[in-house]
Amino acid sequence: MNLLNNAVISIPKPENEPIQSYAPGSPERVRLKQALADATAKQPEIPLIINGKEIRTGRLGNTVMPHNHRHVLATYHKAGPDEVRLAITTAVAAQSMWQSFRWEDRCAIFLKAAELLAGKYRAMINAGAMLAGGKTAFQAEIDAACELIDFLRFNVRYAQEIYEKQPESSAGVWNYAQHRPLEGFVFAVTPFNFTAIAGNLPTAPAIMGNTVVWKPASSLVYTPYLIMRILEEAGLPPGVINFVPGAGAVVGDICLTDTHLAGIHFTGSTRVFHGMWRTIGENISKYKTYPRIVGETGGKDFVFAHASADVQPLVIALVRGAFEYQGQKCSAASRAYIPRSIWPVVEAGLRAEMGRITMGPPTDFRNFVGAVIDEGAFDAIAGYIDYAREKEGGKILIGGSCDKSVGYFIEPTVILATDPHFKTMVEEIFGPVLTVYVYDDDQFAETLELCNTSSAYALTGTIFAQDRDAVRLAMGRLEHAAGNFYINDKPTGAVVGQQPFGGGRASGTNDKAGSLANLMRWVSTRTIKETFAPPVDFSYPFMDAE
Repeated sequence: MNLLNNAVISIPKPENEPIQSYAPGSPERVRLKQALADATAKQPEIPLIINGKEIRTGRLGNTVMPHNHRHVLATYHKAGPDEVRLAITTAVAAQSMWQSFRWEDRCAIFLKAAELLAGKYRAMINAGAMLAGGKTAFQAEIDAACELIDFLRFNVRYAQEIYEKQPESSAGVWNYAQHRPLEGFVFAVTPFNFTAIAGNLPTAPAIMGNTVVWKPASSLVYTPYLIMRILEEAGLPPGVINFVPGAGAVVGDICLTDTHLAGIHFTGSTRVFHGMWRTIGENISKYKTYPRIVGETGGKDFVFAHASADVQPLVIALVRGAFEYQGQKCSAASRAYIPRSIWPVVEAGLRAEMGRITMGPPTDFRNFVGAVIDEGAFDAIAGYIDYAREKEGGKILIGGSCDKSVGYFIEPTVILATDPHFKTMVEEIFGPVLTVYVYDDDQFAETLELCNTSSAYALTGTIFAQDRDAVRLAMGRLEHAAGNFYINDKPTGAVVGQQPFGGGRASGTNDKAGSLANLMRWVSTRTIKETFAPPVDFSYPFMDAE
C-alpha cells in the first residue's frame, strides 16, 4: 500500500558547515592523521557503479599521490563503449522510478549524505582529497568536507523554494506550475581540483528528479568514488547516478551524441567545453529535447590595486589567492595590476611572505604548498615558466624552480611583465604562477580597460583600494570582467549560499553553483490552468446588437 504524505514540509534552514581548525592537539587532527595513514596503507580497486552494481572492466588506471607519484593510492576500472551505453540505458530507465519519489523523499537522501560527510566520513574524504588531490589539510577541509556539505544542504532548500514558486490565479481559475525534471539523462563531467564540485555536479540535477551519468576526471577518481558510496549509504536508489570513470573520448563521445541527452553539467577546460558545445550543435536534430548546457570553465583571474590600497592585505591576498592549492583553482589570482607608487613595498612584501612558504607533502601539516596534480599539468606549467625565462616582455622575479623527480613540485613563482599582453599575463596557466604588471598611477582608468579587454576569461577578480571612488570606477569598468567580484579580498574562496559562483565570457555559462539559479537549470516547468466554470457560449458581449 502506497501511503502519501500530505504534510507541507519545510527543509531545515541550512547553515554553512563550520570549518575545523586541525590545530595541534585537536581531535580532528588526530582523526585526519589516522585516516591518512589508513589510506596510504591500502590500495583499493575502484569499480564502475551502474544500476547499483559494481562493474570491473579489466581496463585499469592508476591513482597516484601527486607528491609521490611512485605511490599508487588506488586502481580504477575504465568504462568502455558497452558500459557507457549501459549507464545511459540505466539512467533513462530509472527516470520514472525516481520521478515518482516525493521531493521531500529525494531531499532526505542528500541531507543524510551531508550528515555522513560531516561526521562519519569527514576524515576519510579529507584524507582522500589530500593524498589523491594534493591538498593541504585546510584546503581539503574547506572543499571536500565543508563546501560539499553546504552544496547538499543548501541545494535541497533551493529545491523547496523552486517548488514553492507558483503563479497567481484569477477568479474562477487555479494556476499552478510543475517543475519537472528534464526528459532524458544529465551528463555530469567533473574536474580534479574540487571534490565539492565533483559531488555537486551529479547531485544538483538528481535533487531535482533527474537521473545522471557521471564521469569523474581521470586524475580524481578516488574521492568521487567515496562520494558515490556515501550516497548509496544515504539511500540513493540504484540507477539514479551511474558512476563511469574512463577516457573522455570514450565516455563523452557516446553520451554527447545520444538521443536521450537532456543536459550537461560540466566543470573543466574551456577547450573541452567548446568541443562539447560543438558536438551538441552538430547533433542538434538527434535529441529528443534541446540539451541544457551548464558549464564553468577557465579563468585568468585578476587582482587590481589602486594607489590607495592597504599594502599588507594586498600582499596576503596575492600570496593566498595565487598559491593556495598550487594555483589549481579556476578562481586563483593569476595576474595583478599594481600602481608604480606602491610597487616597491608590494614587491618587498611578496619576497618576505613567499620566503616563509614551505613546500612538500600535504601529510606534513607545516607545508603551505604541495605538488600539482599530474605530469601533464607539471609540464604545461613549467613550459610557461620557461617561456618567461626565455622571452622578452617578462622576467621571473621570485621562484621558478620545478622538480618532478619524486612529486610534481613547482615553486610558487612571480613573473614581472613589462608587456601587459605577455603570454603569462593573458593565458590561463592553472598553477602557482602569478604575473604582475606595474602601471603608472595616472593610468588607472586606462589600465582598468586593459584588464577588461586583454583576457578572454571573466570568472573572478578583485579591486584593492581605500578610495571609494576608485572602487566605484573599477566596479563599473570591470562589470563584465568577473562573475564573482571582490573588494579588498582575494578572488578565491566563494562560499555556498553567500557568494554563488560562476563567470561569463570564456569562463562559462554563469549559472551560479550554490544558488537557486543553478537548480532551475535542471527542471522543465509545466504551467497548469484549471477553469472551474468554463464558458458555455463562444460569443462575447461586444458582439451584441446595438
